[in-house]
Amino acid sequence: MAPRQRLAAYAGVARVQLRTQLVYRGDFLFRLLGLLVNIYMLRLVWDAVYPASGTATGNGGHRIALATQIAYVTLALVQNWLLNSGGMGFIPQRVREGTVAVDLARPVRFPSQMVWAQAGAVAAQLPFTVVALPFALLVGGARPPASVGAAFGYLLSLLPAVLISLLLTTLVQMVAFWTLETSGIFVIHRFVQQFLAGALVPLWFMPGWLRVLAEWMPFQATTYAPVAVYLGQAGVWATLGVQLLWCAVLLMLLRLMWWRALRRVVVQGG
Repeated sequence: MAPRQRLAAYAGVARVQLRTQLVYRGDFLFRLLGLLVNIYMLRLVWDAVYPASGTATGNGGHRIALATQIAYVTLALVQNWLLNSGGMGFIPQRVREGTVAVDLARPVRFPSQMVWAQAGAVAAQLPFTVVALPFALLVGGARPPASVGAAFGYLLSLLPAVLISLLLTTLVQMVAFWTLETSGIFVIHRFVQQFLAGALVPLWFMPGWLRVLAEWMPFQATTYAPVAVYLGQAGVWATLGVQLLWCAVLLMLLRLMWWRALRRVVVQGG
C-alpha cells in the first residue's frame, strides 16, 4: 500500500471513531462537569495549604506563586483530561468479541489502527473542551503564557505530548492479548499516569527522589512538561528533546509488544 493510501486509511479509522464518540455527547458533558468540580476542589485545597505570603518554595529552591500554581492545576487537568479521553477499551473489546480478526485482515498495521482510532476519540472531545475551557478558567485560574516564545513552545510541545499519550494507552491495552480481565491494570495505569504526569501535583513540589523518578518516566512528558513550558518553568528545546526521545522509545516498545502479541493470537486461534 502506498504511503498516501495508508494515510488515507488511518484517517478513515480516526474519522469513524470520532463520529462514534460524538453519539455519546451527554456522557461527555457529565464528564466535563466532573472535571470542573475537580478543578474547583483543587483550587480550594491549594488556597488553603499555601502560605499566607502567597508564595511557596518548590524543589530546588524555586519560588512558586499561588497564581502560578492555580494556573498550572487548571491547565494541567484540562489537558490531561483531553489527552486521556480516548478510553481504554478499544483493544480489549476487539479481543473479547473476536473482531480483532477483522482488524488483522486489513492492509494496515493493527497498532497503528488503534493509535489512530484513539486519536479520533480525542479529536471528538475538542469541541467540548473549547466550550468548557472558559468555565474551567473561571472556576480555576487563568494566566497568560510567560512569553510569546513560551506560547509557541507550548503549542509545539503538545504534538509529541498527544503522541506519547496515545502510545502509552495503546501499550497498556495490549495486555488484553494475555488476559481478558484488564480493569485492575487500567485502574493502576490511570492512577500512576495522572500522578506522575503532574496532573494533580506539579513535579516542582514533589520530593527529590520522586521528582527524579517522575522525570525518568514518559508520563510527565504528556502534561507537566508542556504546561511548565507555558508558565516559563521549563525550557522549550530541552522539553521537546525529551518528548521526541520518548516517542521513539515507545514506538519501539509498541512494535516489540505487538510482535509478541501477534504470536499470542496465532496460538489462541490454533
